[in-house]
Amino acid sequence: MTAAIPGSLELTGQLVRLRPVRPGDEARLAAILAEPSVARWWTAASEAGAAADWLAGEAAHLVIEHEGTVVGSLQVEQELHPDYESASIDLFLASSAQGRGLGPDAIRAISRYLIEDRGHHRLTIDPNVANENAIRAYAKVGFRPVGVMRSYEKNADGTWHDNLLMDLLAGELQ
Repeated sequence: MTAAIPGSLELTGQLVRLRPVRPGDEARLAAILAEPSVARWWTAASEAGAAADWLAGEAAHLVIEHEGTVVGSLQVEQELHPDYESASIDLFLASSAQGRGLGPDAIRAISRYLIEDRGHHRLTIDPNVANENAIRAYAKVGFRPVGVMRSYEKNADGTWHDNLLMDLLAGELQ
């Protein structure tokens, strides 16, 4: 069984640095999650707030930095059973960071770590089917569509939307 991702993990891509969440990051993450181009893809937050909800739970969380500024965050959840060992990834980026190659760079850096250092053979990600920018970014790294998960996630208005399940096998990382 694979151990948890170390809380001190730092990774560097060509454009971004991934590092642990530090005190003070939550306010910046909350501001990013409140941006209209980001908020539209996230379900309604609990009373704790969007950033607190994002950072809650057992997933490993890292911030995404570009040129010393926090521009987003990603999380990783691992399936540790040896017969199903794999990991899932999720992320968000500030509006100002979108369309600049930072997302694919962050996904590539964490994917390389999960495959090469953690030994995962398969990674998944599941964007909203309407989030074409995210889907294109994931495809640049090698993720492929597997299928649509119908009525998978609840929107802020209480309605359900479909998500696209995408996966990446170890040999497909670009």
